[in-house]
Amino acid sequence: MTPETKKPSARDRLLAASDELFYNEGIHTVGIDRVIEKAGVAKGSLYCIFGGKDQLIETYLFNRHQAWMEVVQRGMDAADDPRAKILAVFDELGTLFAAPDFRGCAFVNATAEALPGSPEDLAAGKFRGWIHELFFSLAVAAGAVSPRVLADQLVVLYDGANTTAQMDKTAAPAVVAKGMVRMVLDSSSYVS
Repeated sequence: MTPETKKPSARDRLLAASDELFYNEGIHTVGIDRVIEKAGVAKGSLYCIFGGKDQLIETYLFNRHQAWMEVVQRGMDAADDPRAKILAVFDELGTLFAAPDFRGCAFVNATAEALPGSPEDLAAGKFRGWIHELFFSLAVAAGAVSPRVLADQLVVLYDGANTTAQMDKTAAPAVVAKGMVRMVLDSSSYVS
């Protein structure tokens, strides 16, 4: 067997199965037996590798967060000034929304099912902290008069675009939100 045809590890198969099932069907509606079956691993492998479903959920959401941060960072790296970096986030949303398997924000979906203090709740809290800090740091870099206010407005536009794209099954909300972001940034009361 060549390295290119080597079968993925049990860990990788569990992560791929949980990513697909949890994202498409919901974390709590998918039993651990379905994940194990889809991954083609023994039950003992799941418990040996992850310790249980909670740790698998944590890893699934951590990987989703990492992947989105990388996409956003690549988009921002291609932009040359803070304003363009803010707009790049909404460009990346448009690409995400246009994906055929887009079913909304994994963190919004997970939060809808989460109990306070659950792995989903904690992971969503970390993700939300990152989103708020991302927009705050971009607002500061853009010279916003009130960076916290601008950051909060950008978060609302980001969230609104996500929810609308999921519910209406269209990528158009990213374009609409980006236009609204331009209006906010053009307003003399936001950026000096």
